[in-house]
Amino acid sequence: MKATPQQGRWKDKPPPAKAWKGRTGRTRAQATAEQDKAAGGPDHRWVDLGDGRRARASVELKVLTKTRRIRAYLRWSDRGSTRKPIYLGEVEHETRRENLAEAWRRAIKGGHVLPEEETPTSSWAASRSVRASMRGNRSRDTAPEKLLRKHLHGQGARYRVSHRPMTGVRRTADVAFPGVRVAVFVDGCFWHGCPLHCRWPETNEVFWRDKIEGNRARDSETNRLLEQSGWLPVRVWEHEDPSEAADKIIALVRARRRVTGSEKRASQVTVYQKVGDGILSATQHDVAVTRAIGEQTAAASKTGLRQ
Repeated sequence: MKATPQQGRWKDKPPPAKAWKGRTGRTRAQATAEQDKAAGGPDHRWVDLGDGRRARASVELKVLTKTRRIRAYLRWSDRGSTRKPIYLGEVEHETRRENLAEAWRRAIKGGHVLPEEETPTSSWAASRSVRASMRGNRSRDTAPEKLLRKHLHGQGARYRVSHRPMTGVRRTADVAFPGVRVAVFVDGCFWHGCPLHCRWPETNEVFWRDKIEGNRARDSETNRLLEQSGWLPVRVWEHEDPSEAADKIIALVRARRRVTGSEKRASQVTVYQKVGDGILSATQHDVAVTRAIGEQTAAASKTGLRQ
């Protein structure tokens, strides 16, 4: 590929960070939104895996040490394994946004991603992008769930996956610790109405608002039923750091484990979820968890129970 004048200018020194580096501290949801916008919508990001399967791809920008030029690659995963990336060429714009958009144009023009699908008349999705997002949504084994389980397992925790804590009630915890009755739910920011990241769709707004508010009401009911059954419901947003979330969960499990026998029921940690409009803010939740762990630990120490 012949170097352009701008590439020649960058050859003697590295390109500016704003041309290729992602913003520090961005969340997973923000990174996804960045890729969606650059590609022209989430329905432009699918790659064919064969056998009727597909995966959502992303563009990665890297700077070569020797040439000091930015290269773009198309990357995706198949069943948890990263596949060999496709080289899309060098990009030379001044901003990361423009370079991502340029790389996605090449990926689409080169046929590396699936062509945009027509929305079937039988689908009630308001647009192709909405339908693609819904088709990509998984009921279990989502990326945030897998990351959380990875961190829990790395700290020696053993748990059950997709477990129904209550007999006869169709509520499934993403991760469960039956021995101490802790049920963990990893909630998607869009589907469960995250106060920080949920953006209401501009089309079919009434339907989606009813759907998300219904999910929130079901979450509150699930928390109540679990608490009545002696379980501790713990909810983790998909945007939360999985390592920090794992630390909190393990602290709660250990605190519950300190209490045995008849004193267990009286000393169980309870973090109430229904406050104000029915949702705890991240700060309120952290304060409640910290207070509950402290009370639990003090009670266990006072009675001399073993961990």
